[in-house]
Amino acid sequence: MKKTIILITTLLVAIFISNKSFAQDDLVRIFRWYIPEDQQFVTVADGEFQDGQLINWGWNTKTLIFWAYKTPGPGRVAVNGWFNPVSRAHISVCEDEYTDDQMLKNGYTQKHLQYYALTRRGANTVCVYRWLLPKHHSWVTIPDDVDTDIFIKKGYRHKTYQYYGVYRNVDAPIYDQL
Repeated sequence: MKKTIILITTLLVAIFISNKSFAQDDLVRIFRWYIPEDQQFVTVADGEFQDGQLINWGWNTKTLIFWAYKTPGPGRVAVNGWFNPVSRAHISVCEDEYTDDQMLKNGYTQKHLQYYALTRRGANTVCVYRWLLPKHHSWVTIPDDVDTDIFIKKGYRHKTYQYYGVYRNVDAPIYDQL
């Protein structure tokens, strides 16, 4: 009887630990990069491109903006990256925000899946917006916890709600162990 209880307890602990690590493995960091030459921002999931590639292409000022998911799930929306070769603008768009036909008609190409974001506010989340710089027809992804006055002074307008990102700070690994 004692062995059975120990076996069941061990199995439950193993299941709990594996589920917890799976949830952590499903998260991906989302960064914003800037290219001074084009005065453009790009939103990139960790691993989407190598840092060396982006630096070689002239991108700099890598900034962690939030966390998202690698896989689909309930309450998540796919976020796709697009590129406009004429304006050299990069944009991240939710799957149901615009049709592929609308994006293609606006000159965007190179659609690729970037990550999955939350559609509803939850614990430890941050609201994410996209802003437009009309002068260069460029876009920037900004979480709600950032001082947006900097972007307003640079001419960014047309704030549009996108989705919710997972907010994690430097203490998150400590809390994950509890």
